[in-house]
Amino acid sequence: LNLKTVTVRDRIDDGDGKYHYEVNKNETMLAREKQNMIKEKFKEWLFSEPERRQKYVEYYNETFNNIRLREYDGSHLQFPGMNPAIELKPHQKNAVARILLGGNTLLAHCVGAGKSFEMMAACMEQKRLGLANKTIMVVPKPLIGQTASEFLRLYPSANILVATERDFEKSRRKQFVSRIATGDYDCIIMSHSQFEKIPISAERKERMLNEQIEEISYAIDEMKERNGERWTVKQMESQKKKLEEQLKSLSDESRKDDLITFEELGVDSIMVDEAHNFKNLAIFSKMNNVSGISSSGAKKSTDMQLKCQYLSEINDGRGIVFATGTPISNTMCEMYVMQLYLQKAALEEMGI
Repeated sequence: LNLKTVTVRDRIDDGDGKYHYEVNKNETMLAREKQNMIKEKFKEWLFSEPERRQKYVEYYNETFNNIRLREYDGSHLQFPGMNPAIELKPHQKNAVARILLGGNTLLAHCVGAGKSFEMMAACMEQKRLGLANKTIMVVPKPLIGQTASEFLRLYPSANILVATERDFEKSRRKQFVSRIATGDYDCIIMSHSQFEKIPISAERKERMLNEQIEEISYAIDEMKERNGERWTVKQMESQKKKLEEQLKSLSDESRKDDLITFEELGVDSIMVDEAHNFKNLAIFSKMNNVSGISSSGAKKSTDMQLKCQYLSEINDGRGIVFATGTPISNTMCEMYVMQLYLQKAALEEMGI
């Protein structure tokens, strides 16, 4: 009933009051057979009575099986200013249409399907149609130069600002970030680590940590009421302590870099290439048999989550584009993390 697999172990005495356990393969197999029989029986029982069957089929359909994905057609798009020698493929035009019409988007095509061009075209179209003023394109460090030259190959007249290695050195960082804030660029290209160096305001961080602490406290109370397994409560309490410590350290570290904060840059859209680099986000859950749930996330992922939340708030669910050839490589949790970045509101609506 709890979705656990049965294993039968025999206790073997070693003498002197010591003992150890060994797995009994035969019995284990028989027990698992029985377990499967119970599962099958339950299925049969569920569907055996027409009323019962209808009730649960209806519940399933109304809760989950009710979403028809929208098809986007970009064949009508014109792309003024684009290099006439380059013709986007139909799937690339559809992807741009999806970004323009559908809001936050995950471009999860396979490697080599032209995700970069999709992002660049969408970036210029967003700007031209007044859907976004300033877009930051975040790419892995080795790809900065290549991305910039590709951008200019696609849009020769684009006004782009490219962050060099030296722009984020302590002495020049302020100057560069001010250029982002004051200039009117079609696109600003920088690396993952540079993007992380643009701070988000302390108030926003504090607010998010407080929300998480509240969520966990609520879950702990609920578990205690139900007299849940001790260890999950223990885990959650240690998690809560961690968050509270983070809050403390936040209020202690008075702004190390008195840089302009991310919110003050006037950036209202980000495009993140190789977005799977941000999949290590802290997830809280009461379930214990799901692989991939880690309560300690990477700093850069938390930073990205804060910035995504900010953009979703000011833009009403648009302006974030993630591109990656491997959106899910290990566990289901990675799918959830991507959704947290891109469609938090939809998850909340579904009660997930």
